[in-house]
Amino acid sequence: MILSPTILQIPIVSPLRLLLPLRRSVSLYPAMALKAVHVSDIPTIDQVPDNPSFSAYSASLSEDVDVGRAGFKIPKFLVVGHRGSGMNILQSTDRRMKAIKENSILSFNAAAKYAVDFIEFDVQVTKDGCPVIFHDDFILSEENGIIYEKRMTELSLSEFLSYGPQREPGKMGKSLLRKTKEGKILSWDVETDDHLCTLQEAFEKSDPRLGFNVELKFDDHIVYQHDHLVHVLQAILKVVFDYGKDRPILFSSFHPDAALIVRKLQSTYPVFFLTNGGTEIYYDVRRNSLEEAVKVCLKGDLQGIVSEVKGVFRNPGAVAIIKEAKLSLLTYGKLNNVSEAVYLQHLMGVDGVIVDLVKEITEAVSEMMRPSENIGEEIVLDGDDRVTVKAKPQFSERELSFLLKLIPELIQH
Repeated sequence: MILSPTILQIPIVSPLRLLLPLRRSVSLYPAMALKAVHVSDIPTIDQVPDNPSFSAYSASLSEDVDVGRAGFKIPKFLVVGHRGSGMNILQSTDRRMKAIKENSILSFNAAAKYAVDFIEFDVQVTKDGCPVIFHDDFILSEENGIIYEKRMTELSLSEFLSYGPQREPGKMGKSLLRKTKEGKILSWDVETDDHLCTLQEAFEKSDPRLGFNVELKFDDHIVYQHDHLVHVLQAILKVVFDYGKDRPILFSSFHPDAALIVRKLQSTYPVFFLTNGGTEIYYDVRRNSLEEAVKVCLKGDLQGIVSEVKGVFRNPGAVAIIKEAKLSLLTYGKLNNVSEAVYLQHLMGVDGVIVDLVKEITEAVSEMMRPSENIGEEIVLDGDDRVTVKAKPQFSERELSFLLKLIPELIQH
């Protein structure tokens, strides 16, 4: 039996309280051995009034990233840890998908052990105005055999922090459950758990080498009024400018208006528009293709696009359109946990990938970026012993053209 103290599906709603995100960068570590990753059982991965307090700050990006609409450029291929060191897929048989609680300080610092440039996480704002880090629109708990489902943004900060492990060692709060896309409710059990956290804590307690890709999170089923979006975004920006210091940060959002507004509210950090790239269809046509995403970016002077990787593979010609518009392009999705798919994107001109298998993909990318001398050659030693230097994928221009024509057909279903 499920008791729901809040409305679960709201097609059109006037001002409700809502949520938002962050970002930064790091140099790659020494190259490590390439390890292939298989596709099976890998996670599926969509003029505002001036505020004088913002202009008082002068946060800067790392030397790796230039900000400014015309001059913005990502200088190297980026690897971004999804929700830290990877999202949780509770129904997965792959233990890596349940290793560390997603969107937690532990997960962020676990990602920092590898050559990630940024971590990505989801920011929402509680009803009393505090930006917190949590992905789902609803939070679920069980008490006396009854499952309760509450909208995230209708919780106060203290209510939000009362779920799951508490800060006091050994103390547990309310049980924390999660609903899968298929509607199944599972206990949120991971090998290494951690307490829920605020955006401020992420700045204060995460490895300073980590860049923050802050996703501004809004419910797809709610229509938000402009003033409400401004209110939520200003709450997030205050924390970012108060605690961001010199940490590289980029904002992203699936909500077109939120992306446009956060760009108007500040010009210090780049803003990327998140899109499924046409793999899902929405009422708002701006979300339905890479071409529409380019229009949003050009209209709002945004710096880039983050697309579901299938959207790029199904429409590889869009990469040239994005580059001609002087926009950066990152991708997310389960195919980004396959090293060969990541390498192909690098050849296509994609600027970086958001991944769940942080260890495997950072190692693969480090190997990809090594100089090609002697790579793939067989070195013959004395006697019958042979040592083969591991090769990275090598594609001729003709082979690459063939792959780009073939891939859209292969991933249609």
